[in-house]
Amino acid sequence: MMLAEKVVDPSHELERLVQGAYPDERGRFGPFGGRFVPETLVPAITRLEAGARAALADPVFEAELASELRDFVGRPTPLTQARSLGEQWGIDLWLKREDVAHTGAHKINNAIGQALIAKRLGAKRVIAETGAGQHGVATAAACARLGLPCVVYMGAVDVERQAPNVDRMHRLGATVVPVHHGDATLRAAIDEALRDWVSDPETTYYLLGSAVGPHPYPWLVRELQAIIGQEARSQFIERTGGLPDHVVACVGGGSNAIGLFHPFLADSAVKIHGIEAGGVGMGLGEHAATIVHGTPGVLHGCYTLLLQDQHGQVQETQSVSAGLDYSAVGPEHAFLHTIGRVQYSAASDEEALDALDALCAQEGILPAIESSHALAGARQIGQQHPGARVLVGLSGRGDKDMPTLLARVGGAK
Repeated sequence: MMLAEKVVDPSHELERLVQGAYPDERGRFGPFGGRFVPETLVPAITRLEAGARAALADPVFEAELASELRDFVGRPTPLTQARSLGEQWGIDLWLKREDVAHTGAHKINNAIGQALIAKRLGAKRVIAETGAGQHGVATAAACARLGLPCVVYMGAVDVERQAPNVDRMHRLGATVVPVHHGDATLRAAIDEALRDWVSDPETTYYLLGSAVGPHPYPWLVRELQAIIGQEARSQFIERTGGLPDHVVACVGGGSNAIGLFHPFLADSAVKIHGIEAGGVGMGLGEHAATIVHGTPGVLHGCYTLLLQDQHGQVQETQSVSAGLDYSAVGPEHAFLHTIGRVQYSAASDEEALDALDALCAQEGILPAIESSHALAGARQIGQQHPGARVLVGLSGRGDKDMPTLLARVGGAK
């Protein structure tokens, strides 16, 4: 399947996206997305799409979700001006603080929404995958809240480097299953969760954690995460009297980013930036910069950009960040890249860790390593656009990353 390098009229495609024409009836964002799944899963996915659309259009469900987001998750999350660090980097820096949401990251927005849908659909158990562990923790918390049994698949490599989150999942009542095959990271965890789902599509609900996978997941996760950008846009206008010049978020699968970006897409004066994991180098297997270095292909049920060799074999990734260590990206991000609405670049491990240290020292905030890639992107923007107003999606807090940070050569800086 070949992909045209350029869309004939990007502005027209963006207008259609903003107006809700995408995903289309096939679950596509332009050429990206769709459903590439075993036949046994088609009824479950069809049922999920119908149930999710009905739920999101139901005022009763909408009120229940709003109540949980307020009273359980702790929304709205604050918008914090990082004055000291912004002055150091030469920008007016603002942080959308998903790190202070319940369980410590944006993942809970999607988890509680999908768990409510799962219960509405009569699911008997919930399964999930996780990389950094934050989606696993959020799913475990949401399932505990709603009385649903929960199994979380996690790559063995991530189990080791995200030990605090593994313990949190156990304490929240989830069963954590380490996955040792493949690259033993997020991709392998998704593979295993899909195998579980195929074995029991009738009573099991797969609570997918990012804006990836077969339709309707990319759309559904975006709808549940768009609360981030909706709040941030309103808060920024209230606090400053206008919109930011730049909006920045880290991108792995892309759920926090698409949630922050989507309410700003129609604001043509706002430049939007997705920052991928640049790892330790530009060679295949040295990074997780899927959009920067990827090519079109199919992975985990959808057609998107992914890291693969010349024979189409999906390649392992490298990143200090477990949550960005994924070989593909959500199809809507691939589409936004193709039409040029979002600019995607990469930050290396060291650039992200330096940004993490800077936020800690200057603002008293310990961000997740994932979020620190977005901070590194904001620093790059400051070098190119001094004085710019920059909004960063601080997608999670860094408590979970302490084992990785403690293992760094030389320890804390």
